[in-house]
Order: sequence, then C-alpha cells, then structure tokens
Amino acid sequence: MKRSYWLYGAVAVVVLLVLWVFSGYNTLVTQRQNVDTAWSNVETVYQRRFDLIPNLVNTVKGAAGFEQDTLIAVTEARTQWQNAGSRGEQVAAAGEFDSALSRLLVTVEAYPQLQATQAFRDLMTQLEGTENRISTERRDYNMVVRDYNLAVKRFPGVILAAMFGYDAEPGFEASEGSEIAPPVNFDE
Repeated sequence: MKRSYWLYGAVAVVVLLVLWVFSGYNTLVTQRQNVDTAWSNVETVYQRRFDLIPNLVNTVKGAAGFEQDTLIAVTEARTQWQNAGSRGEQVAAAGEFDSALSRLLVTVEAYPQLQATQAFRDLMTQLEGTENRISTERRDYNMVVRDYNLAVKRFPGVILAAMFGYDAEPGFEASEGSEIAPPVNFDE
C-alpha cells in the first residue's frame, strides 16, 4: 500500500515537471515570436527610410558645393544596414545610419536654396513621418525584448532557455553623444 503512494507521488511529480517544461517552452516560443514580429515592424519602417534616402541624396546632390563626405557617409551607412547579417549587427548599423543622417540634416541647414525646393520639403516631410514611426517601433521592440530577456534570464526560465537554446536579444540604445543637442545658430 505504501509503495503505491510513492509510485503515485513519483508519477505526479513527473507529470508536473513535464507540464512545467511544456508551459515554459511554449512561453519562450511565444515571447520569441513577439520579438521577431516586433523586429519585422522595425525592419519595415527602416526599409521605408532607406528607400527615401536615395531620393534625398539625389536632391541634396543638386546643391552646388554640397559636402560629398556627408553624402558618402549616408550611403555607406545605408549599405551597412543592408549587409548586416544578425539582428545585433543591424541594431549597430542603424545607430551608424542615425548618426550619418543627422550629419546630413545639420549640413543641409547651410543651404537655404536647397530647403526652398518643393522636392526637398516633400522628402523631409516623408522622412519626418518615417522617423516618428521608427521611434515608435523601436520603443515597442525594446519593450518586447525586455519581456523576452526577463523570461530567459529569470529563474526557473533560465533553465529552460539554456536547455532549448534561447539567448537574450539586443535592444536599441541611444547613440553615443545623442544626449547633446545640436547647436542652432540663427545669426547667419
């Protein structure tokens, strides 16, 4: 009689352990899928931005004497994004592109004839809307990554994550120097 209680107890423990593994695994799969979906949304808005850039660069090239180094930096940063293999490399390439695009937009301020063209104004309006979408999608991505990373790093999820090969994902961080506002000079 005592033996059957032990047997039932052992079976119950095994069943509970199996249910916990299934439940934990399914949670990890769901959260990983949420990260992948959020990343796809980020990629979509970045692709829109990168599709706008050739038009912006061509419009800016029309300004006589425009700094070629700035245009080259934007083009190279766009290429880095497109050639990035992993999500972490894409996050880093996005930061480089943000920096190059910021330099381009600051440089444009010195060319009032460029700012006066309708094509440039239209592109800037589209780019502004895209930048707002990027900001929203990056924030949403970071929130999903936070939840996923907590699931993979907290006990007991860390055990399942290690068993099934789930690693933490990189999030977006502010670019170095972004805490410093660019100077605006109206005296010129």
